[in-house]
Amino acid sequence: MIHEVRGDILKTSAPVLVHGVAPNDDFHSGLALQLRQLYPAMYTDFRHFVKTHHPEPGTIWAWSGMSEYGPIRIIALLTQSGELLHGAKPGPAKIEYVNKALKALAKWIKAEKPEGVAVPKLATGVGALAWAEVKPVIAQTLGALGVPVYVYSTYAKGVEADEPAEVAALR
Repeated sequence: MIHEVRGDILKTSAPVLVHGVAPNDDFHSGLALQLRQLYPAMYTDFRHFVKTHHPEPGTIWAWSGMSEYGPIRIIALLTQSGELLHGAKPGPAKIEYVNKALKALAKWIKAEKPEGVAVPKLATGVGALAWAEVKPVIAQTLGALGVPVYVYSTYAKGVEADEPAEVAALR
């Protein structure tokens, strides 16, 4: 169930928040920077994971922590290429990386059965893909999982999106 919403993804009550990164991402801009500031341990854990596992584009990495609403899972989708050296610039996003990472996310969702998932406009910022190219891949891959998926297609700083009552009740 895809729900396209307007708001600030950091205000979601969904227990899973997704974002796109490169394997060497320093989380210096956009949503990644905001997540780094909110969850510094997540960034430290991601850097350790990258150094020890050398992930490929198209894979995912999951982290658990606490938000103002309670437990949260943050799922990093590796939607971009890039050298694994610290400080190296992320490479471009590719739709095949997005597609592969979303399939890995779908598999994770089927196994974990979260109450809801919040997804930004993946790979359209630093990744530079067109939203018109990415949006249908999200809908096709995540739309029939039986889990509410909130796609934050219009950013509104500090604004809570209108989410169905069953997810808002998680607060």
